[in-house]
Amino acid sequence: MRESSHEKTRVPIAMTGRDSSALPNELDVPMDQDSVRLGLLMETAQTHQKLAETAIEKLSQHTQSLESAVRDQIQRALVDALETVHVEAQRAVEALQKMKRAANMRITLWTLGLTATSAAIALFIAWWVLPTPAEISRLRTERDELASNIAVLNQRGARADLRRCGAGRVCVRVDLSAPRYGASSDYLVIKGY
Repeated sequence: MRESSHEKTRVPIAMTGRDSSALPNELDVPMDQDSVRLGLLMETAQTHQKLAETAIEKLSQHTQSLESAVRDQIQRALVDALETVHVEAQRAVEALQKMKRAANMRITLWTLGLTATSAAIALFIAWWVLPTPAEISRLRTERDELASNIAVLNQRGARADLRRCGAGRVCVRVDLSAPRYGASSDYLVIKGY
């Protein structure tokens, strides 16, 4: 049953949630039904607002604790990942150093191989082209013989300046200032002797 909006009623203190000492005459104030409902609605709204503020404060605290937990977890994950990266980087550095040593060894072996091959080729060519000690001895003997022959030829006029003259005749340059020899003075001294 619904009462009319103009009907006066008294609202007990227990329904409003107010302290009876704060409003000593509250029981004596007549109220209509809509005012009572509005008052109850306002008190309910205030209660809900306080509950919401408390929940928001708890949620904020919870969010802050979650934020620090998430930050710690991310930091740990990042540190773990960086440690893994560091270990992998160390392995990569070691692998590169091994590759460098292997490359240096190969270069050294190639250099030694090419040097040995070049030396062997040079020695083979020298062995093939250069005379043996027996040939050198024979050539020295031959040279000495040729030198003695040249000395004999020089004594016999090998340094004479000979040319073809006229109609294919052989001419010699003579020293005109030297005396003439022979019974008919028909011998002249060759220039340079």
